[in-house]
Amino acid sequence: MIPLIGCHRQSLLADDDVSPVPHSIVTTDITGKMVVLGCGTSVGVPAIGCGCEVCQSTNPKNNRTRSSVIFGLPGGNLLVDTTPEMRVQLIRERIGLVHAVVYTHEHADHIFGLDDLRLFPFMIGGPVPLYCQTAVEQRIRTSFDYAFQQTAETHQGSRPKLVFETITDAPFEVLGVTVMPIPLCHGARTRVFGFRIGDVAYCTDVSEIPAESIGRLRNLDTLILGSLRYKPHPTHLCVDEAVAIVRELSPRQTYFTHMAHELEYETLKSELPDYIQPAYDGLQVALV
Repeated sequence: MIPLIGCHRQSLLADDDVSPVPHSIVTTDITGKMVVLGCGTSVGVPAIGCGCEVCQSTNPKNNRTRSSVIFGLPGGNLLVDTTPEMRVQLIRERIGLVHAVVYTHEHADHIFGLDDLRLFPFMIGGPVPLYCQTAVEQRIRTSFDYAFQQTAETHQGSRPKLVFETITDAPFEVLGVTVMPIPLCHGARTRVFGFRIGDVAYCTDVSEIPAESIGRLRNLDTLILGSLRYKPHPTHLCVDEAVAIVRELSPRQTYFTHMAHELEYETLKSELPDYIQPAYDGLQVALV
C-alpha cells in the first residue's frame, strides 16, 4: 500500500475528540483503475434472513454489497455514490482516500453512507465536493440536514464538510479528467445518470437507455451495466434485456452489476458469452 499523489502525514481526529491525533494516511494507489466496490441490489446479497442458495453460498463472489465503484484518476479518487457499506467497502479494498464523489441518483442505497465522508476533509485539506443533480442535492440536504446547519460545531469533525457541484447532462471536469454523464431511465418516474470516463462507462439502476444516450455509449472498452435478475422488473433491466443492450452497443467487455440473489455467480457466468460476465465486489478494471 502506498499513498496517492499529494498525500502526506497529517493530523486526523479520533472519534469525538477535540484534539487531533496524528497518524499517517495509508491507502492503495488505484490510479488508472476502476474498482467495483459493490455490485449488489438495494438490499444487498445475502439478504437479511434469506435461506436461498445464493444468500447461503460460501462463494465470496456471491457476497454483494450495495452498488458502487471508485475511479483512480490523475487528480485523486472519484467515488461513485456513498452506499450504506461505503466504509466497509473502502476498508476491504484498502482505499484510504476519497477526493470527490459523483452521484448516480438519490435512492437510499446510493446515498446513505454519506456521513462516513467526515474523515476525508482532514486528508484533502477542504470540503469533499459532491457532483450531483439538483434532486440528489435536495435529498441529501433533507436526509442529512445536520451536515448543513449554520450553528457552530461542537468539535472538529462532528459533521461532514461537503460542497455541492451541480451537474447536468453536459460533460464536466473533475480530478484531471472529463466525465460524460449518461442520462438513463430507472423506471417510469426516475431519471438517473450513468458516467463515462474515457472508454469505460458505469450504468447501474437502469431500465431503459434513451435514444439520445446511446451515442454516448458507443466505442466502449468496458461497460458496467445493471442487470437485476432473470425475470423482468419495472425499474431495472433483467438479464435478457441487458444482454440485448450489450449486443447493440458492442463494448469489448461488459460486467453486470446491481445483481439480486436470484443470480448465482458461477451459473450466470456459464450462461453468458465471454464478453459479458457478472461483476463481483473487488473487481478491478483498467481505465483506457
